Amino acid sequence: MGAIERDGYVFEPEHSVIAQNGAVHVYKDGEFVEEIKFTFSRKYPELDQIEEIVAEYCDEKGI
Repeated sequence: MGAIERDGYVFEPEHSVIAQNGAVHVYKDGEFVEEIKFTFSRKYPELDQIEEIVAEYCDEKGI
């Protein structure tokens, strides 16, 4: 899965299959802003789950 871009922000997901957790790294203008951690239960996180995490973040921050 690649990065998601929204209004100048870049969201780069990464995950660990062994630990069943992941994170979305948030960047603005190339600068790291924060890390959003999450867990998943299948072999890999689902695209819908990542998109929901990004959408919720954008709603909370007014992006």
